[in-house]
This record gives sequence, C-alpha cells and structure tokens, in this order.
Amino acid sequence: MKPLTTLLALSTSLTLTSAYWKGFNIGANNPDGSCKSYNDWVLDFQKMQSLDGYFSSARLYASGDCSTLANAVPAALNTNTKLLAGVWAEDNNHYNSEKQALADAIGAHGTDWLIAVSVGNEDLYRGDTSASTLAGQINDVRNMIHNMGHSDIQVGHIDTWTAWVNDGNNDVIRACDWVGTNGFPYFQNTGINDAYNTYFDSVAATRDTVNRVKPGIWVWMTETGWPVSGNQMGAAVASQSNLQQYWSSVACAAFQQGHTFWYSLQDYNSSPSFGILDGNLNPIINTHC
Repeated sequence: MKPLTTLLALSTSLTLTSAYWKGFNIGANNPDGSCKSYNDWVLDFQKMQSLDGYFSSARLYASGDCSTLANAVPAALNTNTKLLAGVWAEDNNHYNSEKQALADAIGAHGTDWLIAVSVGNEDLYRGDTSASTLAGQINDVRNMIHNMGHSDIQVGHIDTWTAWVNDGNNDVIRACDWVGTNGFPYFQNTGINDAYNTYFDSVAATRDTVNRVKPGIWVWMTETGWPVSGNQMGAAVASQSNLQQYWSSVACAAFQQGHTFWYSLQDYNSSPSFGILDGNLNPIINTHC
C-alpha cells in the first residue's frame, strides 16, 4: 500500500473524520424498475448520510444508462456526496455511449464530485471479455479523462476476488490505477461465524496478487454484504440478525482498512436482498461502529 500521506494527497476532499472513502453501492433503478430522477438520487444520498456513521460517498454502476450521471451528479453536488463512477464495458456500442456520458458529466460539472472511475464490473468473473480487451478500455477511458485536463482522476476495474487471483487476468491489474475486489461469504456457503475470516482472506488473496503484479496500487473493497432474505446457501443463512453481525464485524473493520463500498443501500425487491434500508427507506440494522 501507499503511505497515508500519499493517500491524503490523492483524496484531498476526504474529511478528517475518515482516512478512507466509505459508502454504499446504489443502482440506477427504483424498486419498480423505473429510472431514478434527480430527486430520487437526492433522497438516496440524504438517506445514506442520515445513517449512523459518516457515509459521504456512493458507488454507481453506470454512466449513461438511465441517465445515471446526468441526474446523479447534480444531486451529488447539492448534497456534498462523492461518487465512484462506473462505465459499462459491454458491448462496444454500449461502452462508447457510457464513455460519452462520463465525458459529458465531466465537461458539464468538472470533477469535484468524482472519486475515481471503474471501467466494467465483474466482466472477468462472467467471462464477458478478455483481459487484454478490458485493459485496453481502461487505458482508453484514462486517456480520455487526462485529455480533458484531469490527470488526477484514477481509473480501475472492479471484479470478484476469484477473478483477481487468476493470473490470466494480470493484464487488467497492470492497466489499473487501483483495483476493486468483490467478495460475499454468503455465496461461498459460509456460516456467519466464519464469514469474517472468509471475507478478509479473500481481500488478502487479492492484495497479494496485486502487490506481486503491480506493487503499490491500492485494493478497494467495493462489494460485500449479507442478505436479510433469500435462500440458504450451505451454512449461510439470510437474516436480519446475520446482517447485523456481518456489518458489526466486517464493515466496521473494513472501514478502518481501506476504501469500502457496501452492498447495498436498498434492494428490498430483490432475492436475496442485501439492502440496509427497507421499503420505507428506514435502516434495517444499527450501522454504528
């Protein structure tokens, strides 16, 4: 890892209450499937900030889909929220429209709202692309942003920890300014009492690989969580009490170790459902650490 002085230089808008970004993954659709408006994004960001803890940042998956950045960036600026922006990498037409939407947002609003950019999400895990193609897209987005005069913005990729420890994907690590790792002990059929070790073992495995391939770049914890409802997966049981235990052990530790984006703020219509907020946008658990 880089020293803390370097981290603070790269993240000058972080407050003194936290050395790392911490927030939630937030999708661009409302529970009824409709696209979120400016007002919907404002509500999401305000609800996130009202939780016990200091949650000032959010990870978004798309740039152009559902006019994500066109609506979310003004909402972020008006609520003092910072965004980890996403650019979908599949397919070429989709990728190009996503890239253009990111360029439009930067052109209209600058980068005060922008933490960093992820090109793609779990593309390697799904086998949707090759490592060389994805690496080229990461470099392409970085070049676009730098050519717009914002060479301080870092570009990376988010994938599962199993994808990162696969040496066939090392070209992607080499292309990244940072790496985001996703890990869910629930999907590894792990009981709640073993979930802490299972999760942080996955983070350590990712860091070991990244440090071997491209020493010095950061590994961000970009998705983890525990469902309140859904099928039992081996020894993993979805429940409110297990979400509370997972938050109190894993989230509270992760927030002290690196940039962390929890999955998720709200997804109560999904199964399994990982959301921290219920259908009335009230917190399901105590988020105090």
